[in-house]
Amino acid sequence: MGFTCNSIRARRVHGRLKATLVNCGVNMSDLPLSSPQTDPSLYDAEALMRDLHSNATIGLTGAEAARRLSSYGRNELRAVVPPSAWRRALAQFQDPLVYLLLGAIFISLVAWLIERPGGWPVDAMVIAMVVLANAVLGFVQEAKAAGAVAALARMTAVTSSVLRDGERQRIPSAELVPGDILALEEGDAVGADARLLRSASLSVQEASLTGESEAVLKDAAVLDGPAPLAERFCMVFKGTAVVQGTGLAVVSATGMQTEMGGIAAMLDATADEPTPLQKEVARIGRMLGTAVVGITIIVVTSVLWVSDIKGPSDVITVLLLGVSLAVAAVPEGLPAILSLVLALGVQRMAKLNAVVKNLSSVETLGSASVICSDKTGTLTRSEMTIEQILTASGGAQVTGVGYEPLGRLEADEGGTEPRGPLRAEQIVVLSGGSLAGNASLRQTGEGTWAIHGDATEAAFLVAERKLGVHERRKLRFERLTEIPFSSDRKMMSTVERDLERGGELVVISKGAPDVLMSHCSRVRVGMDVVPFDAAHRSRAQASLERLSGEGLRTLAVAYRPLGAQEDPRNSEQLEEDLIFVGTVGITDPPREEAEVAIAEARRAGIRVIMITGDHPRTAARIAAKLGIVEFGTKALTGAELDAMDDDEFANAVRTTSVYARVAPVHKLRIVDALQAAGNVVAMTGDGVNDAPALKAADIGIAMGVTGPEVTKEAAKMILADDNFATIVEAVREGRGIFDNIRKFLRYLLSSNMGEVMTVFLGVVGANVVGLHRTNGGELALPLLATQILWINLITDTGPALAMGIDPQTEDVMARPPRKMHERAIDARMWRGVVEIGLVMAVATLLTIDLYQPGGLIAGTQSLDQARTAGFTVLVFAQLFNCFNARSETSSAFRHLFANPWLWRAVGLSILLQVAVVNFGPLSQAFGTVPLPPEQWLVCIAMASSVLWFGEIRKWTLRRWGQ
Repeated sequence: MGFTCNSIRARRVHGRLKATLVNCGVNMSDLPLSSPQTDPSLYDAEALMRDLHSNATIGLTGAEAARRLSSYGRNELRAVVPPSAWRRALAQFQDPLVYLLLGAIFISLVAWLIERPGGWPVDAMVIAMVVLANAVLGFVQEAKAAGAVAALARMTAVTSSVLRDGERQRIPSAELVPGDILALEEGDAVGADARLLRSASLSVQEASLTGESEAVLKDAAVLDGPAPLAERFCMVFKGTAVVQGTGLAVVSATGMQTEMGGIAAMLDATADEPTPLQKEVARIGRMLGTAVVGITIIVVTSVLWVSDIKGPSDVITVLLLGVSLAVAAVPEGLPAILSLVLALGVQRMAKLNAVVKNLSSVETLGSASVICSDKTGTLTRSEMTIEQILTASGGAQVTGVGYEPLGRLEADEGGTEPRGPLRAEQIVVLSGGSLAGNASLRQTGEGTWAIHGDATEAAFLVAERKLGVHERRKLRFERLTEIPFSSDRKMMSTVERDLERGGELVVISKGAPDVLMSHCSRVRVGMDVVPFDAAHRSRAQASLERLSGEGLRTLAVAYRPLGAQEDPRNSEQLEEDLIFVGTVGITDPPREEAEVAIAEARRAGIRVIMITGDHPRTAARIAAKLGIVEFGTKALTGAELDAMDDDEFANAVRTTSVYARVAPVHKLRIVDALQAAGNVVAMTGDGVNDAPALKAADIGIAMGVTGPEVTKEAAKMILADDNFATIVEAVREGRGIFDNIRKFLRYLLSSNMGEVMTVFLGVVGANVVGLHRTNGGELALPLLATQILWINLITDTGPALAMGIDPQTEDVMARPPRKMHERAIDARMWRGVVEIGLVMAVATLLTIDLYQPGGLIAGTQSLDQARTAGFTVLVFAQLFNCFNARSETSSAFRHLFANPWLWRAVGLSILLQVAVVNFGPLSQAFGTVPLPPEQWLVCIAMASSVLWFGEIRKWTLRRWGQ
């Protein structure tokens, strides 16, 4: 019959469980299927099975599973539907600068219709081509980025082993439904959230969900009360992996109702923020739009006011002048050049294994003032390593990190290899720890080392190889039975046959040191066994406290030979009267390249913050080793953050750089607080629990190898090699890109300002520079509209693009990050733009006056000759300005030949200008006449005034900083 039920999705928010009721309509069989009215981890397994109408022996029937799949839907997270191609293409035009260019196209078309010249609307067509080229470039580059992201996705479908109709079947995990019985084995990916029914040494790696680097031992026993996600030992969760043991569990939640689904839902509620570059470009677009309208109105009004208007033709001329000014003021090439520069940056970063999904995100990293990073697998290797061994005769350091067995043991005293009693004890510790485990270590065909099983157990295998005794141990011992680890006992034991001692049986135990010591009555000292008296216990306890105080995870090893009459199957007696051997300190070692990268980030004024779900002492120790904080600095926990009000939280975020035992909501809150304080925040992460914070950050950086798809979807950048050091190179690249953006902005705006001022001053001061009416009675303009368009065409494209790929000639990592309030075009740059523009205009108008009859200097040439000379001066002045614009303060002659592309672009522009002056068809189209050689030299000399003025200005800035 049909009915409505309530399903409960429990999520931990600020350290507490919050039940969220979701009404759902479900069509079921005759018996109603109801969900438990609480967190499944607090619910008795048998009662849960009854509520889910499932059976641990036969599972669901095929028909019932099909009905539930139809009712609940597929076990998949809600997919983000990618925008269609036409929407992505349309998005390329949604930019203030593009709006400005579209306005210029409209104005040009209106003027062309008024003038009716009989030809094509060249101005409008050229600007339209620029806009279209920009859109195509952005569309293609973002499509390439999307393809790269898709290539990183897992290509194999995840499957799960379930009981259906009394038989074990392997089905796609997407077809799991509530009530399915999951059979879990080592190496399985957990397909859904499930409540354990029984387990045997079941350990699950949950780092991607909780941030815990160590595998979690599971137990089917019901919890006493609500617990954090990382401590729900009777639950397994979608997206995690079984590293050891076996288990049977009943599926309690699928799809968006899982813990991973809850995090995915948080992403939907997190709005995408525009990047700093997008905000800056939008501001520039609005500013230029206002300036264009203002300048056009002022100039047209002024010309109409001061000129003697004779008829409609004069009015049309003035309107065309206004259009020319509008075209001159708008840097048509800016959007296309900006997109192309960013696209080239994306390609360079792809070679560094950084896949950028959005062009503007390239520059954002260069503006980052804070990098918030997860610990496990991002700053650390995610390879558990024994670092210290403490026994009755002393201690030893274990060199080398990771699973590759390179390194050795060094005694605490003298740093030499352990000898005598100390070595004998350490052999027993490492070989015993290797025997009391189920992990394996092997070398792959590529020469790398990989483990199978629990990472902590594998750490003993690696250290044993460094000691050089693994082969003898493998030949000497033969396992008979095992007493599995459990959360109640906190230890495990194996019974081994010692083939070197005539088949003598020995029990070897490994577990929590305090627990194991309570089972010991003797202690190994060298080759002897002595009573485990108070003095020895005190030293063993001090060793434990020393390792724990350093933030290391600790495990102890003990053993005893079995008597001839002892039954190895009597587990209750086997683990008593043990011989204590020693304790090891285990760590997830930091990446070497991460330490170097953090030092470089600090040199660049970037604050690095570690945010992890791991233990506070472990987090603080790793952070100190990486150079994030000083040794002795404490980590702030999620529980402590929960107890703070908003002001206390903001103050804590300003001073704390290590956070431990945090939940996803804490990460979001930290990112929000940092952004509220004016920081540009980059957030790295490799777990599902990082996804909401990645989306909220100014730039989220996901790990491509270990990161789940939810995290990659939320991020703006993906590290294909999971290498934290790649971020530093990305920061360097981003800063270089922003410097180059400032270079071509400085160049484009000052050059366009020169065009605007030339036309404005040439019309307003026409009598001063000898610009009178033509013989036909029309107003004489210093530049024609087609000439202005030509200037923009040859100077706003090639040279500006070449500056966009200018090589870094300064140490960009030696300066602090750009502040949020700092503009790409600041007040000093605007002054420079106006000053350089004014020098261009004066040089151009003086050249016109030099050849035009009348004015300040009596000339003898025609208006066309004078205008051509002025036109050429303005083009050459802008080309000289290329070298000026490469730096605000450094001389143009410094690193003059560092950018060969700039020289090629300038050379091509010169050739095009020579052609437009001397080649007949071009000369006729653009209203020019040929110039004799001496006039070319005069034009070059007048245009070079821009370069010399720039040098004087830079010298002044270097000397006085004004």
